[in-house]
Amino acid sequence: MNKQTRLVVSFLFIVVIILAAAITHFYLSVPADNTAKKTAQTEITRKGAADGDGNYIFTDSNGRYGMADSENRILIASEWTDLKFASSDKCIAASGIGNSRLYGCVDFDGNIVIPLIYSGISKLSVGSGTFYSAETGSDGRCVLYDKHFEPCFRRTWSSCAVKDGSLLLTDGGGTYAFSYSSDGLLFTRAVYDGDASGCPYSVEINSRVMLSKLTPSMIEDMTGITEKYIDYAYSGSDELLPSITKGSRAGFAALFPDDHRLLTKRLLGISDVHIYSVRSKDDVPCYEVTFSADTEITYTDEDGERRTMRDKYKAAVGFSGTSESDLKAIYGAFEKSEPDYPEPEIKDETPADNEAEKNNAAQRQNGE
Repeated sequence: MNKQTRLVVSFLFIVVIILAAAITHFYLSVPADNTAKKTAQTEITRKGAADGDGNYIFTDSNGRYGMADSENRILIASEWTDLKFASSDKCIAASGIGNSRLYGCVDFDGNIVIPLIYSGISKLSVGSGTFYSAETGSDGRCVLYDKHFEPCFRRTWSSCAVKDGSLLLTDGGGTYAFSYSSDGLLFTRAVYDGDASGCPYSVEINSRVMLSKLTPSMIEDMTGITEKYIDYAYSGSDELLPSITKGSRAGFAALFPDDHRLLTKRLLGISDVHIYSVRSKDDVPCYEVTFSADTEITYTDEDGERRTMRDKYKAAVGFSGTSESDLKAIYGAFEKSEPDYPEPEIKDETPADNEAEKNNAAQRQNGE
């Protein structure tokens, strides 16, 4: 190696040393917070309820709730005003202060699976089944969830409660009872109280076979349409028919529409209301709502006199469909086409009439 080459190598070595020193000085002079993020450790001040896997609810120094595993690793950050274990690796969480708290559901990864929109979520035990009733704050109605927090019905309820081992759901005039089995909820009883043209009525269904084909919404739809049919049957107003059926209106008849003696008809009461399953030609499930209508009618007798009578008339409204989405009314009619009018009155003959008839008979004999 000649002298010139050695000078070049020495120069390069010095440059490398200088660069290394500069880099080292740079890293030593830069604050540690800029080279690596500090991991904030949540302070667990108190441990609460634990599940079977050792996960537990805790509160931090600010009184906020979170969840950690058995090795104290944070699973759900402490950002909740309340946190309770639910089923299926989920927790009921609350956010807010005082009466303004809203409840929802989070999973063990801290993800919100049920939005925080409820004023409260209550656990319901029906036999060996677990359910949750979530109440809305605006109107107090309930959404029923299963243990996986999947909605059991596509609707809300006025109330959800457990009585005598049965789940009772109420809404409007309906009270519906369910039991629990390995197959899920079983519809066991339905009672619906309605009103037709100002006349209250009640229908009760206890048949398990019948209830296995129905839903509460189907019962409500059928009774509601029957009420509209009764309005139509007594008023005769065709304007009501579109609210009864979207299909053919030919199968719907008013009460005694062709009786010219009939002056007025007035509904006094509804009784003997039942819902039956009936046979169909195309294998589509069909049902009938039957009832007896206590009726007062005004009519003209054979002498043109105005008369009033009262009687009960049976009627049926038919439906087809497999669920509330395709249920439709297909007919409505009363059994009788006219009232059973009283027999004409037989007028009693007076003694004078009898004597006159005897005289006439005697004259006829003398003439012979």
